[in-house]
Amino acid sequence: MKQSNTIRLGITDDHQIVIDGLCAVLKTNPSLHITCTATSGTEMLQKLTHTDVDVLLTDVMMPGLSGQEFSMLVKQRYPHIRIIALSMSGQGGVVEEMIERADISGYLLKQVGIDELTHAIEKVAGGGQYFQDSILDELSRQEQLRKKVQEVRLTPRERQIIALMEKDHSNKQIAEALDIAVRTVETHRKNIFQKTGTNNLLTLVKWAYEHQVLKPR
Repeated sequence: MKQSNTIRLGITDDHQIVIDGLCAVLKTNPSLHITCTATSGTEMLQKLTHTDVDVLLTDVMMPGLSGQEFSMLVKQRYPHIRIIALSMSGQGGVVEEMIERADISGYLLKQVGIDELTHAIEKVAGGGQYFQDSILDELSRQEQLRKKVQEVRLTPRERQIIALMEKDHSNKQIAEALDIAVRTVETHRKNIFQKTGTNNLLTLVKWAYEHQVLKPR
């Protein structure tokens, strides 16, 4: 039976050594009780069918069932469980997807200190949210990039053409792929370079990735 002041923890990470390290430092806190651990999202989902968890720590970049997919399933099946992502990656796009699609309550990098991690767990268990300062900075940067892209006002067609240009398609190949005239492609390319302040394919592609017009494959 759960004691009223005890937080039941679940830990999911594809590296057992990470789980062992977290268990070693967290078990010294009397208010935390680790009820289950797993090296995959699939394994943890099985354990959650017969194990009570209040707060779930999960890695994001896991093989098989990703941290995002896993978290979405947990929220669907066990909406009462509060999720904290604990990851090596603090990329804004990754964080935003975890927030929007998996409804996580916290996000920290694995370099976090034990005191901050414990504070995050306690805050999230109490119904709050906790996002590390560096994560909040990245989300702010992400929003600024989004505003810059909006200011550039790329059209859907121009975005399509940028994607094809990144694949090194010629004007003729782009025209055939989009069923438009070559001259129209040339006009679009000119407008794209002007809007983005770039003057060649290399700088355009760099700009597009930095502003997330193109997504890493």
